[in-house]
Amino acid sequence: MDAEAGAAAAQQLPWRQHYRNLLLLAYQSFGVVYGDLSTSPLYVYKSTFSGRLRQYQDEQTVYGVLSLIFWTFTLVPLLKYVIIVLSADDNGEGGPFALYSLLCRHAKLSLIPNQQAADEELSTYYRDGFAAQHESSPWLRRFLEKHKIVKTGLLVVVLCAASMVIGDGVLTPAISVLSSMSGLQVQATGLQERSVVLLSCIVLVGLFSLQHRGTQKVAFMFAPIVIIWLFCIGGIGLYNIVHWNPNIYQAISPYYIVKFFRTTGTDGWIALGGILLSMTGSEAMFADLGHFTSASVRLAFITIIYPCLILQYMGQAAFLSKNMFHTRTSFYDSIPGPVFWPVFVVATLAAVVGSQAVISATFSIVKQCHALGCFPRVKIVHTSRWIHGQIYIPEINWILMVLCVAVTVAFGDTTLIGNAYGIACMTVMLVTTFLMSFIIIFVWQKNIIFALLFLLFFGSIETVYLSSSLMKVHQGGWVPLVLAFIFMSVMFVWHYGTKKKYQFDLQNKVSMRSILSLGPNLGIVRVPGIGLIYTELVTGVPAIFTHFVTNLPAFHEVLVFLCVKSVPVPYVQPDERYLVGRIGPKAYRMYRCIVRYGYKDVQRDDENFENMLVMSIARFIMMEAEDVSSSASYDIANEGRMAVIRTTDDAGTPLGMRDLGGLAESISTTRSSKSESLRSLQSSYEQESPSAGRRRRVRFELPNEDAMDQQVKDELLALVEAKHAGAAYIMGHSYIKARRSSNFVKKFAIDVAYSFLRKNCRGPSVSLHIPHISLIEVGMIYYV
Repeated sequence: MDAEAGAAAAQQLPWRQHYRNLLLLAYQSFGVVYGDLSTSPLYVYKSTFSGRLRQYQDEQTVYGVLSLIFWTFTLVPLLKYVIIVLSADDNGEGGPFALYSLLCRHAKLSLIPNQQAADEELSTYYRDGFAAQHESSPWLRRFLEKHKIVKTGLLVVVLCAASMVIGDGVLTPAISVLSSMSGLQVQATGLQERSVVLLSCIVLVGLFSLQHRGTQKVAFMFAPIVIIWLFCIGGIGLYNIVHWNPNIYQAISPYYIVKFFRTTGTDGWIALGGILLSMTGSEAMFADLGHFTSASVRLAFITIIYPCLILQYMGQAAFLSKNMFHTRTSFYDSIPGPVFWPVFVVATLAAVVGSQAVISATFSIVKQCHALGCFPRVKIVHTSRWIHGQIYIPEINWILMVLCVAVTVAFGDTTLIGNAYGIACMTVMLVTTFLMSFIIIFVWQKNIIFALLFLLFFGSIETVYLSSSLMKVHQGGWVPLVLAFIFMSVMFVWHYGTKKKYQFDLQNKVSMRSILSLGPNLGIVRVPGIGLIYTELVTGVPAIFTHFVTNLPAFHEVLVFLCVKSVPVPYVQPDERYLVGRIGPKAYRMYRCIVRYGYKDVQRDDENFENMLVMSIARFIMMEAEDVSSSASYDIANEGRMAVIRTTDDAGTPLGMRDLGGLAESISTTRSSKSESLRSLQSSYEQESPSAGRRRRVRFELPNEDAMDQQVKDELLALVEAKHAGAAYIMGHSYIKARRSSNFVKKFAIDVAYSFLRKNCRGPSVSLHIPHISLIEVGMIYYV
């Protein structure tokens, strides 16, 4: 019996651990996911009754508004997002780019140029259970894949959503902080509007100034604030229901919606622009899914978020039904006097939390745009050693701060900011509905009827709300449209210029036959060391190589054509990151290495990159030797063959690594091609540069194995000696110009807009963390 009891307890332990982790993740999600959604009660009723709806200040109108809020909040955040859309995550990631990434992989709609068949073998590429032969609408897939304009249109739609998310990063902090600070006017009646605006600006500047510290502790720090806030507003809502109007629950009936529109007509339709603010933050709930599970987000929403917010909206409605002239400050007026100041403090903190969530989502969306080649290179700082994906982008942070303060000062009214905020949020929601209809067909492999029903039902609701918001373009609604136009122009110009540059490289790459005709020395002097030639090509030899050797006919003993590229998956496992292949016969000592990153991966300044690269090439040499078919004479038809090299498995490592204590030892024990003056410069550089001083210094050693083939041993020895001689990074310094025959639009896009962005963004060598002391830049002019 004791043994059986012990076995039963052992079986229950994993379940207990599972539920414990689920509750912990649900708790943490309050601080990251729900900050924006939970602060909506601060401004929903004020925005709704700010226009012509003031003419209908009676109890029936309040009932109609509450009924609309209830059903809107139930159908969109609860039914659409929590129950349906959260199931469409991309390996745990959410947001418009996650949906676009899923479509690109399952329907081949990507416009990223340097994709390979080997990318489809990544473990995270296809969704579990996906089978192409089970597809319900193959004709639709063929149509989308055949027409390039459809792919371009889909990318434009996604970029529009991304631009609106960035707009949210400007508008959410402004409306949240300004709404919370306006509560001061309830108690301090003499406080002027400009004083409230000034205090809001101070809070906003402080919020953005603290972003560089990172958000690795945000979940534990902010979760208690949001939970306290939710219980406060839920309790206040319940108090107002009991105290002011216990029959307010009757407003849940859709009958009051019909009656509302019969009475108010067009004025009621325009007022929908305020009601939609009750569901803002739903998209952030999906976009910030990254570090939580769908189950934990659902648990938090259904058990606490939904009931507390519904109680608050019902409580405010109960208060307004008996106090119609308090619509401008209905939230703060409905708070019982003794608890006003504690609730005000919590409201201000909750507004900061809500702003933090959207700012973090903005950093994430910019990183994803950059990974897809749609955003200029910016500095991306990884702020946490433990939480993957927590990033900070200084340039974007300060741009958001300036725009946010400017919007707050220019408008100074939450109603006008709410008009702008509603357009941004509804556009992103509509794009998500559009993308989800394709996800249902191509990823979930359901019948097209289900996709059409989803699109028609939720699309019609969101279109009605968006049409109402667009009626307020002249009342602040123009702000997100202008911001979206600017950011979309930047994204599209950068994508266009980058694509043209890649096409030029592809058309001007060197043929393998011309390389082979030069012989093993390539017709030039081969000097000791490794030459790492950066290129965006995954096949062939780039024109930068011939341009270099034409002007300087000497190159390194070992040549590695290195391509660092993004693939449309959120993360690439370390064991799947490196692809290694050979260029030409073995005597040429030329290799190709492709390093793959997902759109959520952050390329850190890896001190071991050179060492891992050498080890990967050594493992490739050993794998190739074991493959009898590849050890035969060179065949140009096998040029594109590459192998995935595991980097975390130490088994079968062909080289040994020994740590060196200092730089002097490493120089004295190895053959080096560097002169004494260059060694002195390198020593000075490593003393001045903190990152260079932290680099791990190792010496590779070839084990004495008699069983190893002599040809393999010679190749490994040449690789080790080249590594000890030093590595040089060769990168193109390109100038891109439009051809003289190009039209005016193309010349403006390339010669003016793209040139301006390239000059004012971070250089590729900085983004790739290449040490300056080892960098060689080759000037190239691209006529596209």
